Order: sequence, then structure tokens, then C-alpha cells
Amino acid sequence: MVLKTTENAIIGVNDHTLVTESDGRRWVTREPAIVYFHKKYWFNIIAMIRDNGISYYCNMASPYYLDEEALKYIDYDLDVKIFTDGEKRLLDVEEYERHKRKMNYSDDLDYILKEHVKFLLIGLTMDVVLSQKPM
Repeated sequence: MVLKTTENAIIGVNDHTLVTESDGRRWVTREPAIVYFHKKYWFNIIAMIRDNGISYYCNMASPYYLDEEALKYIDYDLDVKIFTDGEKRLLDVEEYERHKRKMNYSDDLDYILKEHVKFLLIGLTMDVVLSQKPM
């Protein structure tokens, strides 16, 4: 369900939602979540609402696009997880490096993704993200 749209962003909510991966794998989300997509940021954010608090899963991904079929983006494997206690952890670095070589990611793409990782690990506050001021 879409909660809000602006010129550059979509904020939605989901619970037990079917997700289809590019390789055809399918799975269902386990808890309610608020999702944030932006046309200029190279990440999307999933705020997972659990009994012990809210944690954030940030996918390094292309800015989204929307067509008649669905909201779409390219997931670049790197993820930043922010735990309920505020700890931040970079995930899936090896997978990213493997795909970077296999799929020939450009130096420009690598730079953009790593700058956005820095933003998430060092400078992310939700008020900055929600202000919709692109980097």
C-alpha cells in the first residue's frame, strides 16, 4: 500500500508481501514494514517493525522507476543494516565484489554505490533522507 508519493519519492507499507527476485525466486516478508524509495538516491530503505523495536535494512540499489507492471530497481547486493540499538553493519561485500567483476560494473557505478554506503554508515539520519534532498 502506498502511503505517500512526491515528485521524487514513494513511501509505502507492507506486511507478508510476496517478493519476486530477478532469478525467479519468491519469498514472503515476515513482518510489517515501511518502505522508502527515491529517484535520486542509490539505495532504498525498509524499516522493519518488530516486537523489540524498529530496524532498518538499506539496499544499495539503483534509483527506482515505476511502470505499468511494478516499482522496479536494480539491487547491487551491498546492504547496510541498522539494528534497533543503532549499530550499523555493512553486509554482503563479497557478493558485491563477485558481481562487480562478473557483470563489469563501471568505476563510476562503483564510486556512486560506495559514496552512498558512506552516507548510510556515517551520515544517515532519517530526517535527512525524508527531507528528500539528494546527495
